[in-house]
Amino acid sequence: MHPYPELRLFIGGQWSTTDTTRPVINPATEAEIGRLPVAGAAELDAALEAAQKGFAVWRRTAPRDRADLIRAAAGVLRSRQDEIADAITAEQGKPLHEAKLEVIRGAEFFEWDAGEAVRTYGRVIPSAPGVRYIVHHEPIGPVAAFSPWNFPLSQPARKVAGALAAGCSIILKAAEETPAGAIHLARAFEEVGLPAGVLNLVFGVPDEISSHLIPSPTTRLVAFTGSTWVGRHLTTMASEHMTPVLMELGGHAPVIVSNHTDVAAAAVVSARRKTRNAGQVCTSPTRFFVHRQVYDEFLETFAAEIGRTVVGDGTDPTSNMGPLANERRVPTLHRLVTNAIDAGADLITGGEPLDRPGYFFAPTVLANVPAEAQVMQEEPFGPLAIVNPVDDIAEAIAAANAVPFGLAAYGFSDRADEIDQMVDGVEAGNLSINTLEASLPETPFGGVKSSGYGREGGSEGLHHYMTVKNVSHSIAIN
Repeated sequence: MHPYPELRLFIGGQWSTTDTTRPVINPATEAEIGRLPVAGAAELDAALEAAQKGFAVWRRTAPRDRADLIRAAAGVLRSRQDEIADAITAEQGKPLHEAKLEVIRGAEFFEWDAGEAVRTYGRVIPSAPGVRYIVHHEPIGPVAAFSPWNFPLSQPARKVAGALAAGCSIILKAAEETPAGAIHLARAFEEVGLPAGVLNLVFGVPDEISSHLIPSPTTRLVAFTGSTWVGRHLTTMASEHMTPVLMELGGHAPVIVSNHTDVAAAAVVSARRKTRNAGQVCTSPTRFFVHRQVYDEFLETFAAEIGRTVVGDGTDPTSNMGPLANERRVPTLHRLVTNAIDAGADLITGGEPLDRPGYFFAPTVLANVPAEAQVMQEEPFGPLAIVNPVDDIAEAIAAANAVPFGLAAYGFSDRADEIDQMVDGVEAGNLSINTLEASLPETPFGGVKSSGYGREGGSEGLHHYMTVKNVSHSIAIN
């Protein structure tokens, strides 16, 4: 294992610390593995000033040069895959093989957006002789970005990739529980020669940082990934200053399982994806609506596969699932399970914290969960799945849509008419049919309803980081 990195702030191209620090805890052992500096008003003011200066330089940097530098940083991440993965597992808990894939995923975000940096085309609008209407796409300005703890490298990478590719500078407030991924990311850009102030990294008390950065006239965009509740709070704060937002918020992903599909295969792949990152994924498949004709087969196969999950320290190569990332998730999951059982749900497997050091919770399957149970409306964000029977696709779609969220949704069917029903009827920003892959660098990702606003990734991914300027040019005619 590589040593856990020294934790610092990165402002204006310089690493620094503060007198106030907070511990970083390994969720598998509950041991302290580092001390994280907490930024105060002075550090945040310095970051805002640095971002303003960095933007003045970066916006004038040729898109091809920006792209080359972003690709170079991606190469650094790839070359340090093992070192970064060790740090991610130590602070977040996921198995090492998942952490290694996350590092590569972060690099892929940079590589995709580097390609998009040179394709931020404008257009010429047809006009009368002697007049030209030209549409320009320009970087919006310094970005205040906030990333969550569940993916310590790939989530910060997605924000930084979009901002830098568009020509913006950025102040990244990464998660205090899992800071090492963002620190490795900043190191990579420092090493490849990113101009000072283009990327700034701070940590601290979340509400204090957002309350300082968002009202600043320097901040031209707020980009956030996290809970719906916090997203609404930040959006309200930004609206008071007419600052646009990019919000990727919570989900409660439904899975529709038809009686016209390979039921066993769907159950196995679903169970394995449910335990990925201990279910701490905003696109994690959670609410399964299974046709009554194949319900028993699906439930039996799904629960059996869930039961084979090896839960343990992420450094153990035999572990399929690590701990929850922080202590507060354990009682939350236990509360949801208890409430569902009290409401009449059947507990098929799991349902309890594991009796060992660390924040471990047994992979859990609940069946026949009533609509009034809290877990039917509240995203568990953990290794908890709901499996309910339905009579047809129409009933499944209605159940899938019966939440305020609409980030990711999934369906399994071999019939074109059923797939067409799902495509037309499911309310989600991302619908995957016969696969549980919801987000790729080359595809746009984001939600509807309370799951957010805007898109990251794909050719649409830079839109929110840019603004449109129309130039009307009257040309004198002799």
